[in-house]
Amino acid sequence: MKTVLSVGFAAVVGLLGVACQSTRVDRIRVDEVKDLSGRWNDTDSRLVSEEMIGGGLGSGWLGDFQAQKKRKPVVIVGTIRNLSSEHIETDTFVKDIERELIRSGKVRFVASRREREEVREERRDMQSHATEESAARLAAETGADFMLKGGIRTQNDLVDGKQVRYYQVDLELVQMENNEKVWLDSKKIKKFVRQSRLTY
Repeated sequence: MKTVLSVGFAAVVGLLGVACQSTRVDRIRVDEVKDLSGRWNDTDSRLVSEEMIGGGLGSGWLGDFQAQKKRKPVVIVGTIRNLSSEHIETDTFVKDIERELIRSGKVRFVASRREREEVREERRDMQSHATEESAARLAAETGADFMLKGGIRTQNDLVDGKQVRYYQVDLELVQMENNEKVWLDSKKIKKFVRQSRLTY
């Protein structure tokens, strides 16, 4: 009898717990830092792109190019590989990098390979359907002088509910004409995550 009562009591408590659960949503500023899991997040993406692109545009390759060519360099962002042990949305990181490049005003920027294909298809369509005056010319694209590429790596160390998450972002700028690496840098992030154990 006691067992039946105990099971019944536990079931009632469980149902009350489910019934009392509610969802609360608080809007926060987009630039506010909120680390919930300790994993790579939007703040990491934004801060790393700002710091690395700022550093890259402040290094010697830019002045050397402008002195030689008398113009701003044209840059394209290539592949940023997720070489980590977790899911990282690299497309978001690429967009943050592109935004920083454009905002700087120090370089000209061209669309990625995937984006160019869509534009080329539209340009080909114009040749048949747009007026001669308004149709974009074929073979008039701006070629890139440099490609920015890189990767994100992680290392995790876990013991007794405590974890150190280590991220390393590597970026390098390659000159398109001769494959020379004119700039490279790394940004490291380390997070200490504690997970409390619930006792019942």
